[in-house]
Amino acid sequence: MSKQIALIQGHPDPEGSHFCHALAAAYAQGAQSAGHKVAIIEIAHITFPVLRSKQDFDHGVPPESIRAAQRIIQQAGHLVFIYPLWLGTMPAYFKAFLEQVFRPGFAANQTSASGPWQKLLAGRSARIILTMGMPAFIYRWYFFAHSLKGLKRNILGFCGIAPIKDTLIGRVDTLNEKQRKWWLNKVRSLGVQGK
Repeated sequence: MSKQIALIQGHPDPEGSHFCHALAAAYAQGAQSAGHKVAIIEIAHITFPVLRSKQDFDHGVPPESIRAAQRIIQQAGHLVFIYPLWLGTMPAYFKAFLEQVFRPGFAANQTSASGPWQKLLAGRSARIILTMGMPAFIYRWYFFAHSLKGLKRNILGFCGIAPIKDTLIGRVDTLNEKQRKWWLNKVRSLGVQGK
């Protein structure tokens, strides 16, 4: 069964020559070859301000670039996030994008000050593909994958997205050509499966 997939490329470098970009291309190729529809959001190619107040987060009007991304996410049944680990977490521009997109009223809504949050993006699944310089097992077992868990639980899970799977690619700067091809084939296969 074909899916509508939103692929969010979270690498902030607009030159597009990083392994994250190759992974995104591989996923999209695999998904499209299997009949899935893929809409790609390249955060490096859109402009938006950084949120600086709770008032703006809660009540501000997102710029059109963010509203366009929200429409893509709303139409999708599966979300794929690809980004590098920088200083132990996601790049600042990617975090700024998530803060703009996953606002109250779009991601979750609270009907009263003390009432429960309504999860507005329930019914969607997600995959997070995360590259890093350290071995992936060190990030997962020594550092407890803290920023990954924050994205899964505090952002995506909070607005109802489930299940959320992850793919961690370590030692990305030292991968040889055979290893790079192995990872690209693996991610292409995930695209074929729409996972």
